[in-house]
Amino acid sequence: MADLNQLKQKYAPVIEAIQKFGNEGATVQDVSLDGEKLHLKASVPSTVVANRVWDVIKQVDPQFGDLHHEIVTSGGAEQPYTIKAGDNLSKISQHFYGSANHYQKIAQANGIADANRINAGQQISIPVL
Repeated sequence: MADLNQLKQKYAPVIEAIQKFGNEGATVQDVSLDGEKLHLKASVPSTVVANRVWDVIKQVDPQFGDLHHEIVTSGGAEQPYTIKAGDNLSKISQHFYGSANHYQKIAQANGIADANRINAGQQISIPVL
């Protein structure tokens, strides 16, 4: 029989990834045992966030044969984001894509000519890669 605590520990990075996007509206509704698999039920706010969670699942176990997931996207493809004091596009790129190297795609998608000139409170949209 599967061990719930062992599976929770294995997939802890996935649960943490979902919780990391809590400010954007991501929630974990259930983490339980479903037969021999970990049942993970969650809601994420956009395809951008769903893709990031999938990246983490594949890092944990590319086959994810012991995971029964129900990850629902509650919003659209792109992720709205309000720039906070201390943010830069590289930091935002790291948060949403797991790599700081996609900051130019965020700048282009939002018509930002100079990636170094963003302001706290500014609304941007994080595009799907």
